[in-house]
Amino acid sequence: MSEKRDYYEVLGLQKGASEAEIKKAYRKMAIKYHPDRNRDNKEEAEAKMKEINEAYDVLKDPQKKAQYDQFGHAAFDGPGGGAGGFGGGFGGFGGGDFGDIFETFFGGGGGFGGFGGRSRRPGPEQGADLRYDLEITFEEAAFGKEVELNIPRTENCEKCHGTGAAEGTSPEECPQCHGTGQVQTVRNTPLGRMMSTSTCGRCSGTGKIVKTPCKECGGKGQKKVQRKIKVNIPAGIDEGQRIRVAGGGQAGKRGGANGDLYVYIYIKRHELFSREGADVMCEVPISFVQAALGDTIEVPTIHGKVEMKVAAGTQSGTIMRLRGKGIPILRRSGSFGDQHVRIKVLTPQKLSDKQKELLKEFGKISGKKVNPEQDSFFNKMKKLFKN
Repeated sequence: MSEKRDYYEVLGLQKGASEAEIKKAYRKMAIKYHPDRNRDNKEEAEAKMKEINEAYDVLKDPQKKAQYDQFGHAAFDGPGGGAGGFGGGFGGFGGGDFGDIFETFFGGGGGFGGFGGRSRRPGPEQGADLRYDLEITFEEAAFGKEVELNIPRTENCEKCHGTGAAEGTSPEECPQCHGTGQVQTVRNTPLGRMMSTSTCGRCSGTGKIVKTPCKECGGKGQKKVQRKIKVNIPAGIDEGQRIRVAGGGQAGKRGGANGDLYVYIYIKRHELFSREGADVMCEVPISFVQAALGDTIEVPTIHGKVEMKVAAGTQSGTIMRLRGKGIPILRRSGSFGDQHVRIKVLTPQKLSDKQKELLKEFGKISGKKVNPEQDSFFNKMKKLFKN
């Protein structure tokens, strides 16, 4: 039985959560356990992120999610993935022919009781994808930027062009499997002769051996490097979104293409602004005199300072909109969100004697009806306590 935690539990969700709930929970957990935000316990944070990514990879995919909901971890623990380990389809066998079924059990060639088999030499293998978590400023997310990242990855050795053989030589056919990359074993069983196929241990399934290894890569054909890769961050990108750099991942094997690089975006908190999609939120304090009499105030935006009129009698908490002063809308040239300004009316502190005297006089003149809303509140309170 698998010791893995339930994927829904990993993301803090109930079974049957919607696609939007899964995405929201993933973003929340990814921010919480991001290694850069847990530098005092980075190893544990990295382990958590690995667990979170694994859970999200399954639950974000409707087909994988359906399999997981029905079979749990067993859906992906078998040799072929899928329900019961056999890749879905009727009875869990993926809808393939008998040859495919025996390949699952016996490794690809051979057969059972006389069934013919087939030997396959491993073909090109695409390199693994890489992930890079990048933290950028609020303004960089809004207006975009080109960054240069140092990416540790494997690349094909330039000296031997990925063959692993020294200059002037080339890999030779493996004498153990005769270039097939597989070896066959025949066993006698009560049901007849059984032939199984396994990967050749001498050439590791490549069908080739290197007698004179390349000195640059030690015969591996690949080596680890630090590669500088330029990445364009588009204007309007949001927290948790990713940028795909085609071919920026690990080198492929046997002539296979490179994997891709995925850059996940995290945005630093801003002192003045927050955002909801392409809209910017900002709170601006004003005095009670400005609120009562009205005024023209200066408001910061990501595009620079602008003047905004505050109407007389404006209440604390009033939200005003500045059209087109928000964030560029992703992949819509010339389109911007709005900025929403929340007014905060400040109560004066440390008044002088003169100020206190004037306010008391103002209070006497106004009585309890300073504001119609206040008068309405007192009337409602009288009705509540009438009996």
